[in-house]
Amino acid sequence: MAEVLRSLRLHGVGGPARASVRALDAEGVALSLLAGPDRLTAEPVWCQPELSARFEELQFTLGEGPGPEALTTGSPVLEPDLDRVRPERWPTLLPAARELGVNGVCCFPLGIGAIRVGVLTVLCDPGRLPNEQQYADAGALAAALTAAFLDGGRSRQGDGEHPDPGMVVQASSLHRAAVHQATGMVSVQLGVTMEVALLRLRAHSYASDRPLGEVAQDVVARRLRFEDDMSGPTSPDRGKG
Repeated sequence: MAEVLRSLRLHGVGGPARASVRALDAEGVALSLLAGPDRLTAEPVWCQPELSARFEELQFTLGEGPGPEALTTGSPVLEPDLDRVRPERWPTLLPAARELGVNGVCCFPLGIGAIRVGVLTVLCDPGRLPNEQQYADAGALAAALTAAFLDGGRSRQGDGEHPDPGMVVQASSLHRAAVHQATGMVSVQLGVTMEVALLRLRAHSYASDRPLGEVAQDVVARRLRFEDDMSGPTSPDRGKG
């Protein structure tokens, strides 16, 4: 982990992805940053391996799970064996996670006090549960990432200081830009807050068994419009969505 933290200082947040998986002896590791105009969604910075990316997308679509809970509470959410989690805690995520092949998850929020900047997600194998040192290492990595982000994406080398583009997610490169834009459009269409608009998007995504990003793209392209009568969104081409 000392080498991972050194890589973080030298190369920014894009450097330690693969090394973090090895250092934590994890099934996967993902780093997400709160981004976009609404600051409601976690934008993936890196995921290693592909399973981590798929689990992050699952949490994002459903709006529930250890990652969102860690961001809400500001405390680590440690569930290395999802079979031991009460079904009512994450009723839609748990069965979907098992089907995906995710058996345990530990999430560490990035932030200080009431400030939240992102979340570090570690996928666990219940056959080899994390020990105290691995929990401590994950916490240290989360703290270092928090400091990097709150430092405004600047790295120091020698006596100089310069912006490190790898430290922050730029608005122009958001993977979920369509979701941010669609949330704003639905907010205007329904006359509701951004939070409620995102909930409506997620509800339609879940009900129609479609990825949230795909639904958002339909809203942005004006193929889907949300009405204020709670009867469901309207598609100009196909009627009710």
